[in-house]
Amino acid sequence: MALLNYPSLYWLFLKNRIKILMEYRMNFLIGATSTIMMQGAGLLAVWVIMSQIPDLNGWTLPQVLLIYGMITLSKSINHMFADNLWTLGRDYVRTGQFDRFMVRPVDPLFHLLADRFCHDGIGNFLVGGALVGIAAGQLGITWTLPTVLYLVVMVLSGGVIFIALNLMTCVSAFWIMDSVPVTRVVFEMHEFAKYPLSIYPRAIGLLLTWAIPFGFASYFPAARLMGLATPAWQAYGAPVVAGVLFVIALQVWRFGLRHYGSTGT
Repeated sequence: MALLNYPSLYWLFLKNRIKILMEYRMNFLIGATSTIMMQGAGLLAVWVIMSQIPDLNGWTLPQVLLIYGMITLSKSINHMFADNLWTLGRDYVRTGQFDRFMVRPVDPLFHLLADRFCHDGIGNFLVGGALVGIAAGQLGITWTLPTVLYLVVMVLSGGVIFIALNLMTCVSAFWIMDSVPVTRVVFEMHEFAKYPLSIYPRAIGLLLTWAIPFGFASYFPAARLMGLATPAWQAYGAPVVAGVLFVIALQVWRFGLRHYGSTGT
């Protein structure tokens, strides 16, 4: 199928998904609000910590909230548009449902991603946006057009970083059927990126910069927004990191796809 047809095809998938969700509106509301409640619990923990330690190695509560909001916004992109990667092994490979992707004239990865829009991510997006807005107001950040564009590019780049890392790890489903444990090991590292990397031992900072680069989805762009002295490769490196990581993830995906064997169900 021509590449130009994929946006319109995705829109058809999305419309059908929304129609299904609207048939069960209470489930839609519960899913969207449940993530807000979960984020609320995490934010309560941050508030309790910062109320006892107002100065976290030189970082104030609004600064931490800005970093937290950035990572939450980036995660919401992955949650809404690529959450199906989590279910590759359980719902598609193990059951044999992935075979239908292999016989249709559509790229299997596109089909997997388009097969389900996860509305739960809307809650993450709203919480992340609120946190960035509130923290920016307290930190005196002025929203000029370049600043808004910078925020949008950094959030989208952060979302791609999440998606690429999940894609690389979910490919393990082609061998072990259930890739969730493998994906979770890498994904949960983003919890460290909710806080300034400078508060951690150097090894963790290096890990979240070079190996599992969630720092480019939160700490580095947030530091740039706050006007802190930040090297250019950190402040503006997220799009490059996201692009390189996604190219690698595609190669890993294609390698896994070549070794996929139907379950025969």
